[in-house]
Amino acid sequence: MYSTNLTDTQWEVIKKIIPIVSRKRKHELRSILDAIFYVLKTGCQWRMLPKDFPRWQLVYYYFAQWRDNGLFEHLNDMLREQVRKKVGKKAHPSAAIVDSQSVKTTRTGGIRGIDGNKKINGRKRHVVVDTLGFILTVVVHAANIHDSKGVRMVLKRLKESIVGIKVIFADGGYRGEIIQWAEKYFNYCIHIVMRTDTHKGFKPVHKRWIVERSFAWFENHRRLSKDFEFLVQTSEAMILLASIKILLIKI
Repeated sequence: MYSTNLTDTQWEVIKKIIPIVSRKRKHELRSILDAIFYVLKTGCQWRMLPKDFPRWQLVYYYFAQWRDNGLFEHLNDMLREQVRKKVGKKAHPSAAIVDSQSVKTTRTGGIRGIDGNKKINGRKRHVVVDTLGFILTVVVHAANIHDSKGVRMVLKRLKESIVGIKVIFADGGYRGEIIQWAEKYFNYCIHIVMRTDTHKGFKPVHKRWIVERSFAWFENHRRLSKDFEFLVQTSEAMILLASIKILLIKI
């Protein structure tokens, strides 16, 4: 029994969302998910999963299948809606916050680039969160792509998956033609929130602190301390899994 394992209550919630096929299995899907969350939390390699989990090849097979068929996005959406209702919010948000986080990659390979501003050779995690800080959508791309260009990919995916968004808060990196572009094609109103130097010491920036807190939540999962993945789709899946785990704790 590991601290990363799903509790009985959390598993019951997931069972209601995932279509469970009632056939005889050597390993339950719950144990597969427990193994995936173990990798996320500890940052270990797939091949180094403890022997009391199912074989790593089987665990990775299910992970890749769920990554590619959109199950992680579906789980994240359903759990987010449940948590929002629990705290008295509408299931579907009308406001969101967008931002990116540049992280280093490893020698695993895959696409990467240099963020000249942050002096980081790696990738950017471009996310849109609701006003509670929960992930609405995520796109991972090379770090050399400027936020004003990378956000186009994020907003396109947001429009395809989430309905009802009207206002998106962003920092100064999203100023310029992207504001008119987002309004023209998606009817999004991008509201730029700038940091001011009039206050001494630390002062949270209106709305933007929410997405910064979301990035901080990632740090609780060692697999997200860097981008260890070859495929950006796997990087996105790991972020969604972290979001799913956070939402399960709050239900």
